[in-house]
Amino acid sequence: MIDKKYDFDLFVIGSGPGGEGAAMQATKGDLRVAVAESYSQIGGSCTHRGTIPSKALRYTISNTVRFLTNPMIQAMGLHFSPTMDQLRKGSQTIINRQVSMRQSFYERNNVPVFTGIAKFVDDHTVTVDEQTYTSGNFVIASGTRPFRPNGVDFNHPRIFDSDSILDLKEKPSAITVYGAGVIGTEYASMFRDLGCKVNLVNTRDKLLEFLDDEIIDALSYHLRDQGVVIRHNEEMEQIEGVDDGVVLTLKSGKKLKTDILLWANGRSGNTESLGLENIGLEANARGNVIVDEHFQTAKPNIYAVGDVIGYPSLASAAYTQGRAASMHLLGQQTENIRKNDIPTGIYTSPEISSVGKTERELTAAKVPYEVGQSQFRSLARAQITGSTVGMLKLLFHRETLEILGVHCFGANASEIVHIGQAIMVQPKPQNTLKYFIETTFNYPTMAEAYRVAALNGYNRLF
Repeated sequence: MIDKKYDFDLFVIGSGPGGEGAAMQATKGDLRVAVAESYSQIGGSCTHRGTIPSKALRYTISNTVRFLTNPMIQAMGLHFSPTMDQLRKGSQTIINRQVSMRQSFYERNNVPVFTGIAKFVDDHTVTVDEQTYTSGNFVIASGTRPFRPNGVDFNHPRIFDSDSILDLKEKPSAITVYGAGVIGTEYASMFRDLGCKVNLVNTRDKLLEFLDDEIIDALSYHLRDQGVVIRHNEEMEQIEGVDDGVVLTLKSGKKLKTDILLWANGRSGNTESLGLENIGLEANARGNVIVDEHFQTAKPNIYAVGDVIGYPSLASAAYTQGRAASMHLLGQQTENIRKNDIPTGIYTSPEISSVGKTERELTAAKVPYEVGQSQFRSLARAQITGSTVGMLKLLFHRETLEILGVHCFGANASEIVHIGQAIMVQPKPQNTLKYFIETTFNYPTMAEAYRVAALNGYNRLF
């Protein structure tokens, strides 16, 4: 619905990946686009409090641990313990580069960015810091923040959420992570790499239930092997911050006392200040906006994308959703965006990444599938680099050999998975196990795992 009587054709609320994807795609369609960002700089939580700073910190920790455990360094008798400030030192530089780069996107495409909280007045009007703007269409990409339950004192200096933990001043000797979703498991792994004692409290009966069962088992085993104590099916009764730590009382009667506690149990959509009541929309209990397959809300001219609509809550998915929303608005086909083939990337140590179906899903659907596996410990490249923990798992149709799922656990899994993803989405018959069997891979490489896994699976058919 494009009407030139408005100030803009599309007004985007939020400049994270979802908002950026929507804005940039709309400008390519010659729409007049504007963006509102509540933070002083663009980029959203992804850039300032989420993906970028946490992954930068993880990378620094991993490199530091790798350096300190190098036999040559140990033989030289070099020992030091970096501070949290030292570990975070490079993060702000990366954030600044990201902000500068993304700011240039808006400037080159003549997209004004208004700083302030956007609030709907009606279906075609918003205010941003008392300034009023009209638009034919809107995309809500306001993101999320850590869920903070009543009764937990987040002002206590030893109680953190996934935003405030990035400002941790001193490395703790022991930490309790409450919540074993993606964020919780990533931070549990990170703090264990730092040498901290870690309690990972899970409110469910297994870690990351959306993953393939074998990958879940591998992650659980590896975390426990590293020394992380995982406590399943537990719920908080009380969290009490004291002078020398935090006491978590569980409904089972257990009490855990550690130096600090990280609350990582869910996120809430940033919707309470949007004025949704003024346009007849309502967020759900977690602040998420409900949308259809085209990312439209109940108001056809108002779309929502990214974390604010809930699962899968990935930066990569948000950008794709933003593009898809703008393409729908422009009346363009969106099949090429592949909204249903978005890989997961979980940055534990080592990484996890997957795309496609799990064994559980294929079994429930009664699909005749087979499994091909490659253990990293058998790959020359993994032996050379010392990254022998991990595996690649291919799920394929027994009759057509079509690739149905790719699951990887190990170093660089989030990169390795894209080879399988590229083949999965090819038209038949190019999307089969035979591609990996008949293709020559560089040697030694981690990509060779695909050939090994394909042959392993193919041999199971006879």
